[in-house]
Amino acid sequence: MKKIFALVPAAGMGKRMGAGSNKQYLLLDGMPILAHTLRVFQDAPFIDGIYLVSPEQEIPYCRSEVVERYGFSKVKALVAGGSERQHSVMNGLSAMEGADQDDLVLIHDGVRPFVPVAVLKEAAAAAAEFGGAVVAVPAKDTIKVAREGLVVETPPREELWLAQTPQAFRYGLILDAYRSAAEAGYLGTDDASLMERLKRPVKVVLGDYRNIKITTPEDMLLAEAFLKG
Repeated sequence: MKKIFALVPAAGMGKRMGAGSNKQYLLLDGMPILAHTLRVFQDAPFIDGIYLVSPEQEIPYCRSEVVERYGFSKVKALVAGGSERQHSVMNGLSAMEGADQDDLVLIHDGVRPFVPVAVLKEAAAAAAEFGGAVVAVPAKDTIKVAREGLVVETPPREELWLAQTPQAFRYGLILDAYRSAAEAGYLGTDDASLMERLKRPVKVVLGDYRNIKITTPEDMLLAEAFLKG
């Protein structure tokens, strides 16, 4: 039976937030944003384990003030991150010694605390069937492609999706895609782009507009409103 793991990169510096500490540790309703995110995976019965990626110098703090303080027993390892998100995820994948090739891994941003459990389950099922899946929502606005300040194209809105996380994959496929990208010196925009580079299918799974990534002060206001609502 396939196991399902979560890989949570939380190694970002949060420069856009303009706060004194990294964004994943900012308090939301009295608890770090990262703890809210991990709680979703801790409480999901089908998640077998969590691999958490943190800046190396913050691992002791993350372990004591998040993992141990809030009792996240599913966290199997705290892994040192890299200079880019892609490097951090690669470190996390490499640390998953207990994962088999056909096991599933859900890669999810540490600052997306509002992902519904149903979306996790659907992403895992799509990854099991297709090899890869990306959670996304339809674009609401018209998107313009511009070069040097001038519009060059208006893609059909019905074809445009805004990618979120989790992005889910069979472990062997995504590890291979990451290794291939590393060898080629390729830096993708998200996990799915590394699968796309190898012409591997990635299924779109309908996400949730509340599944925001908290990166700015405005996002924090919205997150607080979600909790109150």
